[in-house]
Amino acid sequence: MRKNFGCKPMLYPMPVFIIATYGKDGNPNAMNAAWGGISEENEISICVSDDHKTTENLLARGAFTVSMATSDFVAECDYVGIVSGNDVPNKLEVCGLHTQKSEFVDAPIIVELPMAVECRVKSYDKETCRLVGEIVNVCADESVLTNGKIDVSKLNPITYDSCTHGYYTLGDRVGNAFSDGKKFK
Repeated sequence: MRKNFGCKPMLYPMPVFIIATYGKDGNPNAMNAAWGGISEENEISICVSDDHKTTENLLARGAFTVSMATSDFVAECDYVGIVSGNDVPNKLEVCGLHTQKSEFVDAPIIVELPMAVECRVKSYDKETCRLVGEIVNVCADESVLTNGKIDVSKLNPITYDSCTHGYYTLGDRVGNAFSDGKKFK
């Protein structure tokens, strides 16, 4: 028997994105956003309302980065989501996160978060809150690489559960994409 929940924003896993931007004054800012994902091979789409300082910044600068929140920095990543840059302009400093300038776009990369997607603003729809970014580059710290590729077990990204408002790490590898299903051919 199944239970119906109606129309709810429930999907698993839901990545925890940390969107980073520079303000007009050059001050770095970041926010936590969970409703998003890859929408085309070279673009990412995220639901971000227009009342966020981050939205104002990325529209003014035309760029942003998206880092994967990790299990090592759960509290810091949660903090940048519960405190507004409109109220606390130095919130990255408050929670101990540091930034460096992206080589590819006019946006900061959060040093402590080992993977970032560097994006140019492709479009933003105020009515639907849909931000679309053109992926210009993906960078990752060598500490999360195995054989030159990003290793999810080293990255340790967290996901968000909208039902319980919990953060969870991804589980163990259980199969091989484009391979395990071949047994049915």
